[in-house]
Amino acid sequence: MRHPDDRRWITLNAQMLGKPVQILLVEDNPGDVRLTQEALKDSRMLDNLHIAKDGLEAMAFLHREGRYTDAPRPDLVLLDLNLPKKAGREVLAEIRADESLRRIPVVVLTTSQDEEDIIKAYNLNANCYITKPVELEQFFKVVKSIVEFWFTVVKLPGE
Repeated sequence: MRHPDDRRWITLNAQMLGKPVQILLVEDNPGDVRLTQEALKDSRMLDNLHIAKDGLEAMAFLHREGRYTDAPRPDLVLLDLNLPKKAGREVLAEIRADESLRRIPVVVLTTSQDEEDIIKAYNLNANCYITKPVELEQFFKVVKSIVEFWFTVVKLPGE
């Protein structure tokens, strides 16, 4: 049974981890960034949402390079596949090839419903593949359920 105040569960789990949870959203569509921010507003994790607008920026964030030297290590990456400069598949492959990053859960959150994209993402060890819903309420529900699952149900490894 769900707790009547879902926000409390997410906040409690973050406190149980002993540190604020960090989410890296790799998304080039400003509308989807804004919708994700809105969906997370109720979860009290908005301040811990970091945005990379392309694949190169995502890898700089993850490697703490350039302007990201003080970037926190994300506890979860929400990754779009269709990105400028470096495609989401390339980002996923680099994350999984890097010993220091490979245990970070990566959720592919994309518009593609193509079976080949799904297979490639799982072959690159994506933790899950979710097609972005078109309907606003459903999009909010999906984002909230991703965050709730990864931060209240799943036991994540420490850094």
